[in-house]
Amino acid sequence: MADPPGCCRPCATCLLCLYSCQWITTKKENRKGLRTTKCDCSWFLFLFFVFLFTLVWLYFAIIILNDFHNFNEFIFKQRKLWLDWSLVLLIATAVLITYLAVLLVLALCLQLCGQPLKLHWLHKTLLILTALVVAAAFTGLGIKWAEEWRSARISLQATGPFLHIGIVGGMTLLAWPLASFIYRTRNTGLKVFLLLVYCVVMIVLYLAPLGITSPCLMEENQLPPKPALIGHRGAPMLAPENTLMSLYKAVDCDVQVFETDVMVSADGVPFLMHDEELTRTTNVQVVFPERAALNSTAFNWTDLQQLDAGSWFLERRPFPTVQSLSAGDRYQATKQRIPSLEQALKAAKQSNISIMFDLRPENHSDYQSFVNATLEVILQSGIPLQQVLWLPDGFREQVKQQAPGVQQVYGRKRLQNEKEPLLRVNLPYHDMSSEEIRQYRQDNISVNLYVVNQPWLFSVLWCSGVSSVTTNACQVLKEMKHPIWLLPSSTYLMIWIVVDCASFLTILWAFLLLKKCSQRRRPVESETDVLLTKINSLMQE
Repeated sequence: MADPPGCCRPCATCLLCLYSCQWITTKKENRKGLRTTKCDCSWFLFLFFVFLFTLVWLYFAIIILNDFHNFNEFIFKQRKLWLDWSLVLLIATAVLITYLAVLLVLALCLQLCGQPLKLHWLHKTLLILTALVVAAAFTGLGIKWAEEWRSARISLQATGPFLHIGIVGGMTLLAWPLASFIYRTRNTGLKVFLLLVYCVVMIVLYLAPLGITSPCLMEENQLPPKPALIGHRGAPMLAPENTLMSLYKAVDCDVQVFETDVMVSADGVPFLMHDEELTRTTNVQVVFPERAALNSTAFNWTDLQQLDAGSWFLERRPFPTVQSLSAGDRYQATKQRIPSLEQALKAAKQSNISIMFDLRPENHSDYQSFVNATLEVILQSGIPLQQVLWLPDGFREQVKQQAPGVQQVYGRKRLQNEKEPLLRVNLPYHDMSSEEIRQYRQDNISVNLYVVNQPWLFSVLWCSGVSSVTTNACQVLKEMKHPIWLLPSSTYLMIWIVVDCASFLTILWAFLLLKKCSQRRRPVESETDVLLTKINSLMQE
């Protein structure tokens, strides 16, 4: 058997070795009569679909990075183990994608070289394991983190136009090995089936932009103002969360509101703390080891002031940005203590920013006394009441009566028969569509969405017209002067037409070129077959 044009024997041997884990030369191959069977084709299709399956998972993994800090906190609460699991996820996914991509490239090269696709059993086992692992990952995501499916739908508004171009390009390149296979195989039914499937997929891709929508498909002069930034627990990527250092770092990021969480100590002092336990953000296990598992509200203010609320930030490094802190910031972090609400209000007043907070825990038996203690501190602080944004739903009417100047923020959408019109809402970013955001904006309702860390997500919400976003990454979003991309609809239409036409012409060229090459090879192969038949007849005689 002659070596296929454009593929030398050492190259073919090397490809076979990597794909089939056997060092087979083309002569041995001819003697053994190795050919690509239907089973081999089935394994190649399985490889292709597992690659696509894992590629989709990689997309999801990148999308959920926006919310992965919540997952890290969840694991810590369950296992008391802190680790940046996003790094583990990305490395594992990248390894799987690389392995599958190498196998796929080897298979396509073997097909172009006219070599058999004999996948080794070890690769088959790893393929099945990869499919099971990715399926388990998707299942876990759907059970424990179902809201991320909505995040994926939002992400398509940012990536849809570019995913379309990339997928069209990838399917266009696939025309070369497909045409090579079609012109080599003698199975007419298989030829028709593959061509039909490929044509249907390409037609769907060519028309896909009809279903692609994005708020960023607009004219430059239609772009809404940039959303205001609200520091989620301050600036938690630059300083320990819910500390005065974090508040001042958020001020440096030009945030307009400091978002925090308030609890009330056993002796009635409101203080800043998110978790019901103190173990994650303080050294309570060292200072009060026998009381470490108690609720934060079980400690009096004197005990709370003994705790270090900053060193954990340097030890656990909850965000990669911790590594780039200056020596001065590192020293300042080690000196942080749990701040009282009074101290936070004083700092907010001096910095001329607003403060928004939840009062926790909502199911506490003394919650009304927590509300009273918090209101008392607010009224005595001297901060202008319009700078205080009240989130808790419990005893809201009492708050309106005692502090009518405090701005009420609601954690729900408006109702149809709303007696008192909402002026401010605070919701998860995946709970509101672009259409709802635009409608609220037209009705002069301020919409704040949380927690928004990634520039792509901030860009989509910016184009949608959201009023503000709560973020961990204020230092990143502060530098954004414009959404990542903004395209007029007419420009996108032109790109769509050009990409589809270029793809169609490339596919047509690939099939015509490979058809001409196959026609040139046929006379040579026919003469070779005749010669081999004569030699075989002479040997038999």
